[in-house]
Amino acid sequence: MKVLLVGVGGVGEAIAVIAQDRPWLEKMVLADINLERVREVHARLRARDKFVDARLDASDRAAIVSLAREHGVDLILNAVEPLFNEAIFDAAYEVGCNYLDMAMTLSSPHPERPFQEPGVKLGDYQFERAAQWEQKGLLALVGMGVEPGMADVFAKYAEKHLFDRIDEIGIRDGANLEVRGYEFAPNFSIWTTIEECLNPPVIWEKGRGWFTTEPFTEPEVFDFPEGIGPVECVNVEHEEVLLVPRWVQCNRVTFKYGLGDQFIGVLKTLKMLGLDNKNPVKVGKTMVAPRDVVAACLPDPAHLGDRMFGKTCAGTWVKGEKDGRPREVYIYQVADNEPCMERYGVQAVVWQTAVNPVIAMELLEAGIWGGAGVLGPEAFDPDPFMERMAAYDFPYGIRETA
Repeated sequence: MKVLLVGVGGVGEAIAVIAQDRPWLEKMVLADINLERVREVHARLRARDKFVDARLDASDRAAIVSLAREHGVDLILNAVEPLFNEAIFDAAYEVGCNYLDMAMTLSSPHPERPFQEPGVKLGDYQFERAAQWEQKGLLALVGMGVEPGMADVFAKYAEKHLFDRIDEIGIRDGANLEVRGYEFAPNFSIWTTIEECLNPPVIWEKGRGWFTTEPFTEPEVFDFPEGIGPVECVNVEHEEVLLVPRWVQCNRVTFKYGLGDQFIGVLKTLKMLGLDNKNPVKVGKTMVAPRDVVAACLPDPAHLGDRMFGKTCAGTWVKGEKDGRPREVYIYQVADNEPCMERYGVQAVVWQTAVNPVIAMELLEAGIWGGAGVLGPEAFDPDPFMERMAAYDFPYGIRETA
């Protein structure tokens, strides 16, 4: 497989590290607007001959098309902020190659009822074009990171093997990670974190469909496994709620994130000051997006690994019935930062995200997963994915809770 990797930040680096020794990878073009960063990542790879460096503006559709055609790629893997998704998604269609991302095209709140009903939903831009992709025989696999991605595979696995009826699927994400030496240092892209945490969260219910609520609502304490323990989680906008109901039969889907009081306080302050705005404003003679300024002022998550300690857990909590009896299970994956740094040289959050698109690429290259159109992870058989997780040093667990 020949791959154009757009974006060589923390997750992009981890993808290259994980994929480099896989026999199915013939070539990967490392493309980013920061060529110095590309060269930094390339220099630390063992299988350097498989990789090519390129400078690329992810907002420039024509440039993406040109680079993909130059290298004859089979797949464009989108590893940048979702602000650029439309350009990259459309470029893949124009090139005539498959596409994979880890976060879908952006939403925008309903203009009059933002906390009651959705406006433009996550992924709407992509799903509106599904018929065109299908007619052209191309596949766009959207939301194939950890959340969304792995968590969606877990939901499909639960439907296939563990339940006769599913009442609720709740994605629950929590951690006990700390970053030493900083008062505030997000371990993932602050740009993306602001987007998903300050937008109205989406909930899905059978018979009602998708609806929204205010940010940080319905707090609950969830007990995470492997020593992480109880963490308060709140509603956050996330792709799983838009993906799971399309392919999994259930009555309700939610996503809750363990953010913590300090993190929520910072996000609310950014919102109050208008620093969450992604649209450029004039500062002197320069146009700059306030959110980009916030991101530039914070440490780069890709370089925080040696200061991070603790574990992060991503998983899918499923409630329903099996053989006439109530059942609850939590299917999860825990990443410990210190082993991640020792084995792979990347921090736990980006590693946990990056493993999933690499497994998906293997399944696509082998013809085990396939199809045409715009599809989420739930559209595929979950078994081959989960069977490969241990081989990628990425084991999952299942905790029976009722």
